[in-house]
Amino acid sequence: MANHKSSEKRIRQTEKRNQANRYYALTARHAVRDLRATNDKEEAEKMLPKVTSMLDKLAKKNLIHKNKASNLKSSLSLHLNKLAAK
Repeated sequence: MANHKSSEKRIRQTEKRNQANRYYALTARHAVRDLRATNDKEEAEKMLPKVTSMLDKLAKKNLIHKNKASNLKSSLSLHLNKLAAK
């Protein structure tokens, strides 16, 4: 158990940040899933910048690795380009 006020505060802050980070990561995962499930090119083009921004923010906060964010953005762009070909 924490013996100092500062360590108790740090524990409270960590719990709050963990919940917020979990929410942002989950929201981004759902957005990626929804974009992959989309077969409408117009809708996918609207979603891609928002999802890309979410992934960049997660990478900036070190919630996901920057290379993983890059790989996800690349695969989503490929998905969008395949929709254009259909």
